[in-house]
Amino acid sequence: MLKRPPACGVRPEIQAGVTLIELIVSLTLLGIFMAVAAPSFSNWLQNSRIRNTATSLSAGIQLAKAEAVARNTAVRFQLTTSLTNDCALSTSGTNWVINVIGANTAADSVANRCATAPSDTVAPRILHTKPSKDGNGSVQVAANSSSVAFNSLGKPTPTPNAPITIDISNSAAGSCDASGDATCLRVVITPSGQVRMCNPRLPSTDVQAC
Repeated sequence: MLKRPPACGVRPEIQAGVTLIELIVSLTLLGIFMAVAAPSFSNWLQNSRIRNTATSLSAGIQLAKAEAVARNTAVRFQLTTSLTNDCALSTSGTNWVINVIGANTAADSVANRCATAPSDTVAPRILHTKPSKDGNGSVQVAANSSSVAFNSLGKPTPTPNAPITIDISNSAAGSCDASGDATCLRVVITPSGQVRMCNPRLPSTDVQAC
């Protein structure tokens, strides 16, 4: 059967496609873009792990402070080596525990009792626990005190002579100094009870500087 020619003014349908050369060029360009972007993405990922840990620590400290005010009693935030019953307080601990403390602070210590079930009445009267790293790999914590207690007014007790600081870094992100790519952070607790997160590398004129 003979095919009828297209009607006058109607263009024949054209089938579009991608040639092999065009596909190869597109894949090559994609590979170049990915190679260029990979280091930046890796750096962003490692820095986000620093921020996640810093945010977790800051939130835990704020929670301890709020619990102290709400309960009208002293509540302590502590950095620990683990959340098991072989835990110890540590200035490089990557987990935190919040508990109620009384006159006998030694009896209320969470050391070797971090896995104790939460309770308002049973020593060490743990209220909250959390692994601060949450799988954040090579993140490191360095504090000038392993614990801080807040009184019913939301102020550190006893009042420290200087701010309590917790530095958060990440060896996989590089150096924290001006020559490095890491955006290291610091959580600061002032003697008056203010809690803030800041960047120690920024100049003092920046609102996010420490």
